[in-house]
Amino acid sequence: MDANAQLTIMKVLSNETRLSILQWLKEPEKHFVPQNIPESASFDGGVCVGSIQEKTGLAQSVISGYLSSMQKSGLLECKRVGQWTYYRRNEPVIEEFLESLSSQL
Repeated sequence: MDANAQLTIMKVLSNETRLSILQWLKEPEKHFVPQNIPESASFDGGVCVGSIQEKTGLAQSVISGYLSSMQKSGLLECKRVGQWTYYRRNEPVIEEFLESLSSQL
């Protein structure tokens, strides 16, 4: 992972709420009510934006901005199913970030 990608991820994680969201999405079944994602969508571990917004207590627009920046950095994947958008962790990118950080520090 290049230095710019690492820096972008570190900036995203410097916000307490964004860091909490990433931690919650590590175990979505523990932190969110069961999601009704159709099986045909095949997006295991995805959590609806509304559920994330509800848990944070912040405005929908703020959460949407947070999730967008997390997706752009590569930390999250998203899938739109009907009128709902679901997010989940992008484990390969998180693993690559942790490995590259560990090897450099």
